[in-house]
Amino acid sequence: MTGFTARCLCGAVQLSVEAEPLMMANCHCDDCRRATGASFASVVHVPADKLTVTAGEPASFEHESDKGSKMKKFFCSSCGSQLFGANDAWPDRRTVRVGVIDDASWFKPRANVYASRKLPATILDPEVKAFDKMPG
Repeated sequence: MTGFTARCLCGAVQLSVEAEPLMMANCHCDDCRRATGASFASVVHVPADKLTVTAGEPASFEHESDKGSKMKKFFCSSCGSQLFGANDAWPDRRTVRVGVIDDASWFKPRANVYASRKLPATILDPEVKAFDKMPG
């Protein structure tokens, strides 16, 4: 796999990534749960310069992380689908939400971050590293 495409639910915003993922993870932090409306967020980290918005224009929302960095969430203003995020602590990366990837059959998380905040009903794969917080 050398890249992938993604789109929002209504198809108004579409993305293309022309790179291998740098990292694949599940995030169990409160912000990711609230932003996605799910028990956790599955994300693929990619080089920022390899992500291209190929159709539409995503809206964005900025907030502060628990470590004090500024995070920006990009989403479709028509259907509300979250597409990708940016963090000023990692200006050279973007985090694409796995749920919007057209064919994510290759996704295999390498880490569960903020595992200390996972919901009690969430079962973690013991073969995937779990970190109480964001490593680093």
